[in-house]
Amino acid sequence: MLRLLNIEFHKLKYSKSTKVLSIIYFGLFTFLALFASIKFNFIGLDFQLADQGIFNFPYIWHFNSYFASFLKIFLAIVIVSMMSNEYSNRTLKQNLIDGMSKKEFVLSKFYTVLVFSVVSTLFIVLVSLILGLAFSDFTELSIIFSDLEFILAYLVKLIGFFSFCMFLGILVKRSAFALGFLFVWWIFESIIIGILRFKIMDDAEKTGYITQFFPLESMANLVKQPFTRLNVIQTAANQLQTDITSDYGVHWYQIIIVLAWTAIFVWASYRLLKSRDL
Repeated sequence: MLRLLNIEFHKLKYSKSTKVLSIIYFGLFTFLALFASIKFNFIGLDFQLADQGIFNFPYIWHFNSYFASFLKIFLAIVIVSMMSNEYSNRTLKQNLIDGMSKKEFVLSKFYTVLVFSVVSTLFIVLVSLILGLAFSDFTELSIIFSDLEFILAYLVKLIGFFSFCMFLGILVKRSAFALGFLFVWWIFESIIIGILRFKIMDDAEKTGYITQFFPLESMANLVKQPFTRLNVIQTAANQLQTDITSDYGVHWYQIIIVLAWTAIFVWASYRLLKSRDL
């Protein structure tokens, strides 16, 4: 494993795009998190987003996991580019000539996906802890370390999504087309979900039962929107006598579905590579 990772990171070390996109990902999340902690004075009114409770423990685990998931596209570009570079730079053929098997090649990419996912998750944990300890109204250990299932869900979500990107990179060979395929697949899933929801079943619960097995939808279900959990939203809903309760929890079967898709993507990547004459 370490040998394969060493080979991959040796390649990434000389990739300027990888460095730039990684810096953008980590830097952008840090900037936006710090931006939310700044107090603004607007027309004589002091406003600070952190005062709305978004950095309160344990809510911050949910909020930051959901928010950070939107930025994963930057690392997804790194994964897709990593695959396309193997073809454009002919390093894939050279690795196979040097004795690396196709199975080891796919595993080396998957190990890289795991490293990116773990590092990204640890970064979210670190930033969340710093912001939470600085702004949270609740700092008891029992509260701080509750709701950590959202961090686990975020990690599984990244692994599944990056594995999908790895598969697309092998399938299409060109990063731009692979990202385009990813976007088209997202539109395709959205259309199917819409048809099932409004034309065929007309029932959100039954539609959700079926669409939870779609690859991108299953990943999205791991960390649902956290905004209606905010006290200010709940208070407004109560005043309007509107029910906005939702199931925010992370369920074991949702994790299993995404892990199953991850295994499918890795297996499909290997089978696709094995069937090609390189």
